[in-house]
Amino acid sequence: MRIRYSLLAFSLLGAFASGVSADSRAFITNQLDNSVSVIDTKSQQVVETIKVEGKPAGVALNQPKKQVYISTPEGGGFAVLDSEKLTKLTKVKVGGASLGITADRKGEQVFVADWYENSVTVFDTKNFAKIKTLTVGKSPSGMTVSPDNRWLYVANRIDDSISQIDLSKLTIRNTTKVGAHPFGIAVDSQGKRLYSANVESDNVTVLDARSLKRLATIKVGARPYAVALALNDSLLFVTNQDDSTVSVVDTTTYKQIDVVAVGDKPEGISTHPDDQNVYVANWFDNNVSVIDAKTLKVVNTIKTGEGSRAFGEFIAR
Repeated sequence: MRIRYSLLAFSLLGAFASGVSADSRAFITNQLDNSVSVIDTKSQQVVETIKVEGKPAGVALNQPKKQVYISTPEGGGFAVLDSEKLTKLTKVKVGGASLGITADRKGEQVFVADWYENSVTVFDTKNFAKIKTLTVGKSPSGMTVSPDNRWLYVANRIDDSISQIDLSKLTIRNTTKVGAHPFGIAVDSQGKRLYSANVESDNVTVLDARSLKRLATIKVGARPYAVALALNDSLLFVTNQDDSTVSVVDTTTYKQIDVVAVGDKPEGISTHPDDQNVYVANWFDNNVSVIDAKTLKVVNTIKTGEGSRAFGEFIAR
């Protein structure tokens, strides 16, 4: 059943935990505007808009080097932003249609998934030289790196599978089937569980992050797009594109415990460093909803640009 209603934005004063970093910024790709909106998460306002051509979609963070990488599906590569100065540093050509993008935990490598070439290209982050191109499954999309920096996980949308890449060897260790058309994925902070949002089967697959053994399948809303964890990995938040909602899943019981109405066509989702506030990019409403993971209420709505997607991890510390 679709839930199609809007929530009034609540005052954000006092809504955020005292441990919020003043320097945390959310980088929201606006695909139809060819821009990136930068949200100061303390003031809850857009403080800068950076022009990025090529229909920007994916976001990856390089925390050690204070950089943000923005994939440009129609630009054949990705842009490099300075996360402190809020300027564009350079653009890197990859070829094909880059969508999914992520960086390793040390900030030494960036990985770019090519939707049409069925590959993931690895670049160093010193001078953005290409290191290697790996053939994966069909239409690779979401990617994430394990906390110990050992594994890169890739969602292969058309193949209904997840690939696990050994980062020490840059070879594929394992590939396993999940639900229909996996897209956004996330790994927990302990590197034990991997979660995959499966767009066409309206569910989330839970895998053992090392063996890729299937642990559970969780029914959620219509066309789940991306996932994020909060409150010490106790809750999983899933954007449901066609329901305009976010499903809340208890990661102990693997049960959906609540549904939160957000903006129209929610896509990218990421958790603030405070581990409590969850940011959701609403593609059709051109804004970002902020959910308090403790109350499961929308506490603010922030206007961004046209076609906000923010696919990936988009909140820099």
